[in-house]
Amino acid sequence: MMKRFASKLYNWVAVAIILGALLGHFYPIVAVKMQPFADGFISLIKMLIPPVILCSVVLGIAGSGSIKKAGRVGGKAILYFEVVSTLALVIGLAMANVFGPGRSFHADPSKLDPKLVAGYVAQAQHLTVTDHLLKMIPKTVFSAFTEGDVLQVLLISVLFGFSVAAMNDKYKAPLIGFLENLSKMFFGVMNQILYLAPLGAGAAIAFTIGKFGLRSLVPMAQLILLFYATCAIFIFLVLGFIARLAGFNIFKVVGYIKSELLLVLATSSSESALIPLMEKMEKLGLSKSVVGLVIPTGYSFNLDGTNIYMTLASIFIAQALGIHLTIGQQMAILVVAMITSKGAAGVTGSGFITLAATLAVVPGIPVAGMALILGIDKFMSEARAITNHIGNCIAAVVMASWEKELDWDTFHATLGRKKEAQPMVKAPVLAAGAE
Repeated sequence: MMKRFASKLYNWVAVAIILGALLGHFYPIVAVKMQPFADGFISLIKMLIPPVILCSVVLGIAGSGSIKKAGRVGGKAILYFEVVSTLALVIGLAMANVFGPGRSFHADPSKLDPKLVAGYVAQAQHLTVTDHLLKMIPKTVFSAFTEGDVLQVLLISVLFGFSVAAMNDKYKAPLIGFLENLSKMFFGVMNQILYLAPLGAGAAIAFTIGKFGLRSLVPMAQLILLFYATCAIFIFLVLGFIARLAGFNIFKVVGYIKSELLLVLATSSSESALIPLMEKMEKLGLSKSVVGLVIPTGYSFNLDGTNIYMTLASIFIAQALGIHLTIGQQMAILVVAMITSKGAAGVTGSGFITLAATLAVVPGIPVAGMALILGIDKFMSEARAITNHIGNCIAAVVMASWEKELDWDTFHATLGRKKEAQPMVKAPVLAAGAE
C-alpha cells in the first residue's frame, strides 16, 4: 500500500501542500523564507515553455497533413476560445450584479493609496488596447524566447509551422525529425524537473500562508467564496455541458489531470503544468497535431478563470466605492477585458495586471480601487489558474473530437471507465469542404 502511494507523484505533491500549509500557519517567519524554492521551481518550468511551444506548434501544423487543415483547426480553436471566454466574462459580470459582494463595503475613494498598486499599473501600460497588437510582434526572432512572451513565441511558431508545412518533402522530413527529437528531449527534461514538484508546491503554499495568513481571508470572504463558486459553476456547468455535447464526461477528465491540478493549485500558475498537460493529452488519445495547436494557443486566448476574475473584480470595486455603472459601462468593461486578457499567461501576476489594464481604459472606476483586493489576490489566483488549466484541457479534447483526431478506444481505456455516448452535435464548419 505504502509502495503504491509513494509511486504516485501527485501523492507527494498533496503531502507537501499540507506540510507547507502547516508550516505557513505555525512558523510564518520560516515559511516566508521558502519563496526562493517556489520561484526557482516555476522558473525551471518556464524556461522550457518557449522551446516546447515552438516544437509543438510547428509539428502540429506541419504534421496536420496540409496547410488547409491546420488553418481549419486553428480557426475553429480561436472561434471556440472567443465564445467560451466571452461566456466566462458574462458569467462573472452576472454573478457580481446578482450577489453584489461589494455593496456593503462603503469604501472612501479618497482614502485609497494609489502607491499600493502603482507597480501593477506600470506593468499594465504594456497591456493597453492600443499597444496590445504591437506587443505580439517581437523585436527579433530570439527576443521572443529570451523574454518568454507567450504570444510572441506563438506568433513565431505559427509562422515557422506554415513555412515548414509548405516545404518540399525532401527538406521537410529532416526538419520534422529534428524537431521531434528536440521535443522528446525537452519533455525528458520536464520529467526530471517534476521530481522537484513537491518541494516547489510545498514552498509556494508555505510562503502564501506565511506572508498573508489565513486571517487575511476573513474580511473579503464573501468575494473569495463568490469567485470560487463562480469558477466551479463555469467549469462543471458550462464546460461540463460542452464536454457532454462532445461525447465525454468532464468529471472523468478532471480526475485524469488531478496531479497537474495540484501543481497548479500550489504554484498559482497554469503554466507550471502546461508541458505535463500536453504529454497527458497525447496519452489520452488526442492527436499530436491537435494538442500542439490547441493547448499552446489556449494559454494566450482561452483564459477563462482570468476573464471571470476581471469582470467580477471590476464590478466589486465599483460597488465597494459606491459607483453606479450603467449597462453601457459594464459592456465596455467586458469588451476591453476580452482584449487585455489575451497573452496574460506570459505575465507574472497576470490576473491583477490585466485587471489594471482594463480599469485604466474604462472611465468611472479609479485604478486605485484595486488596493481593496490587493491583499487577497494571491488567494484568488489559485482559482484563476485552475480554471484556465481545466478550460484548456477541455478545449483540446473538444477540438480533437470535432476534428475526428481522438482515439476513443484509447481515451476510454486510459480513463478506465465505460464508453461515453457519442457526440450530440457536430462541430461548426469554418472552412468549406472536408479533408
